[in-house]
Amino acid sequence: MPELQRATPAHRDELRALGAESRWVDGPDGRLHVLDYGGDRPPLLVLPGITSPAITWDFVVAELRDLVRPLVMDLRGRGLSDVGAGYRAGDFAADAAAAISELGLRRSLVLGHSLGARIAAALAAEGDVSLAGVTLVDPPLTGPGRGPYPTSREAFLAQLHEGYAGTTADEVRRFYPKWPRAELLLRARWLPTCDEQAVLATYDEFAREDFFDWWPRVAPPTAFIRGGDSPVVTEDGEAEAALANPAATRHSIEGAGHMVPWDETRAFVTELRSILQDHLYARDPGH
Repeated sequence: MPELQRATPAHRDELRALGAESRWVDGPDGRLHVLDYGGDRPPLLVLPGITSPAITWDFVVAELRDLVRPLVMDLRGRGLSDVGAGYRAGDFAADAAAAISELGLRRSLVLGHSLGARIAAALAAEGDVSLAGVTLVDPPLTGPGRGPYPTSREAFLAQLHEGYAGTTADEVRRFYPKWPRAELLLRARWLPTCDEQAVLATYDEFAREDFFDWWPRVAPPTAFIRGGDSPVVTEDGEAEAALANPAATRHSIEGAGHMVPWDETRAFVTELRSILQDHLYARDPGH
């Protein structure tokens, strides 16, 4: 397999057109890229999924700028961020903690989807940084002795190899049939910036690390969102998560699979805004 196609001039031009600033953080294992949407609102650090560079969250965070100052991380080995020596949740959480510290994100809110939700749980559980609210979206509830992640390792490899070869929106639609065409095109352009070994090593940790080692220690205010049709967080999985952390609020987005924001964007953004407003009130009750 050829080495990762790192971000091209076209990728960097696309980032510059967003209206977000590229910020750089010296993480424990290398340089990390963060998209900072600016403003004077409270910070919201967004942690994406296993093959979702930061730019893929633009369509969501653009809807939140009246509430928060969104910052979206390129996780190690994705987008413009360096690869790392390890891909355990704690490694990613250390990167997020470095971003919060170096960028001065005092009492930040955190939002994580899929892998990013596991990272957010680990970050909050460790308590190395002070967080004002945590929202987890469809985290893989996998771990030793639990069922496998529903998408196979081979499926991830197939998508990556198509991306490296120059995939199209129609090819991406085979995996994500409900997505808007603009997001299919964006994924086709940015999937090649995900390092194959980083993705596979991360995937392997889904089976080695147990989400429930962190989840009961995540303090409120915390929200847990699942896709109503998600194979990753089933109704039984949601019930187990509710028992393990009863203080967390529970939310389900009807008609969405695992890729909740893409599958049912309007319903997701509406629910997320309500959650963030609650977390912001808890953060600053006088405002």
